[in-house]
Amino acid sequence: MKISFAALSLPAAGTAVVVLPASGGTAAKLGKLAAQLDRKAKGALSRAIAAAEFKAKRDTLLTVPAPISGSGGGKLKRVLIVGVGDVKTFDAAAAEKTGAVLYDHLKSDETASVIVEGVPDPATTAARLASGAKLKSYRFDKYRTKEGKDAKPKLKALALLSDDPAAAKKKYAPLEAIADGVFFTRNLVSEPPNVIYPESFAAAAKELAKDGIKVEVLGVKEMTKLGMGALLGVGQGSLRESKLLVMHWNGGKDKNSKPLALVGKGVCFDSGGISLKPGAGMWDMKWDMAGAGAVVGAMRAIARRKSTAHVVGLCGLVENMPDAGAQRPGDVVTSMSGQTIEVQNTDAEGRLVLCDVLTYVQQKYQPRAIVDLATLTGAIIQALSEHYAGLFSNNDELAEKLTKAGQAVGERLWRFPMGDEYDRDLKSLIADMKNIGGGRAGSITAAQFLQRFIKDTPWAHLDIAGVVWNEKGTALAAPGSTGYGVRLLDKFVSENYE
Repeated sequence: MKISFAALSLPAAGTAVVVLPASGGTAAKLGKLAAQLDRKAKGALSRAIAAAEFKAKRDTLLTVPAPISGSGGGKLKRVLIVGVGDVKTFDAAAAEKTGAVLYDHLKSDETASVIVEGVPDPATTAARLASGAKLKSYRFDKYRTKEGKDAKPKLKALALLSDDPAAAKKKYAPLEAIADGVFFTRNLVSEPPNVIYPESFAAAAKELAKDGIKVEVLGVKEMTKLGMGALLGVGQGSLRESKLLVMHWNGGKDKNSKPLALVGKGVCFDSGGISLKPGAGMWDMKWDMAGAGAVVGAMRAIARRKSTAHVVGLCGLVENMPDAGAQRPGDVVTSMSGQTIEVQNTDAEGRLVLCDVLTYVQQKYQPRAIVDLATLTGAIIQALSEHYAGLFSNNDELAEKLTKAGQAVGERLWRFPMGDEYDRDLKSLIADMKNIGGGRAGSITAAQFLQRFIKDTPWAHLDIAGVVWNEKGTALAAPGSTGYGVRLLDKFVSENYE
């Protein structure tokens, strides 16, 4: 779908969408260009509004199939009148959601024009409407071979018409870069596990070099020398070699500044290992690498919009498989930090991957702060369903900034407590710790495990298990991969590190 911005003028033959600035609960009022269309239609729009008692509440729609002439003499296919409710509360987030709603109603048309007038900041509104439509347009259909033509979206061109198209286009540019990052993440998470595994994930991430990101990949040999026994233990039952992906972007003037570190769990398929998961639903475990996917997507977004921040992204990439060489329940592994871990459950593998990556990033980069993202526990889904991700942190200021960023982009976080009373559940009789708690507060004890590998660095852990895949879809995503985390991280970076 091609998105463009143009001045307010009569649309060409296609679909005209009138965005109404009317307050909710009052009679809908047409803008100047919309009123011009109404006159050309001999009052058909205003009569339809009156007959339907259309109040222009947010995201309510009224279709008028009036044969109105467009520019060049052709007829408009239809006019879709869209309510925005109270313009005082019609902010950027609301505009994006409306853009997504518009896409769903326009995708059967080949071309469409959206008239943006009567709102306080038409340029920003136009850009955000375009962003919402683009995000909603994503489909992963590369493996569909028998899908009918009518099942596929037809929308090829979407034009946003406002009084300052140049400003709208400028405001849209960074949003398009962010959407590119979201799509990159959704592609990675949507691919089947026979296509995306540690090596192919790392190969895909090397594309980011074209965006100016320095990409490095460490293999088993290098990680063995570093002493990453926890991470390597998870992957030893797979035919696929484990990898450590390192991405480096420094857009600031001070090339010696300490970076922000983003860390992602990249278990490309999680069978549970010897502690085998139930067969029903195991196919979902292809997206157990969604934390790593979000980090890669965020790095692309940051680079493509030419962020002035200094950011490193690291992803521990493994497969957790149950072959004869697999890690056993009861094994003891030595992490890169030197701490020993009794592996009581091989399905609590994500924390074993992350702990070594967290140690590595602290030793290598001495970061200003660390944010890790992981589909870490089923317990977080039981607590929050698909509505929030869990937030755990050793720093109140960092937690507050992340929460604010998530709220701004609609990727919400809910902070959980941490403390010694939870940490005691990790006590092992034969090692420094075990990799599972006592069966309760599983998301908290998992976070406590990770905190044992953090020294003095401000750190936050996001448990995103419930929000990275949605069978029903979300406001800005079709059913499937949501791309959760990319927009949150980008907002967090732009607000606090640029």
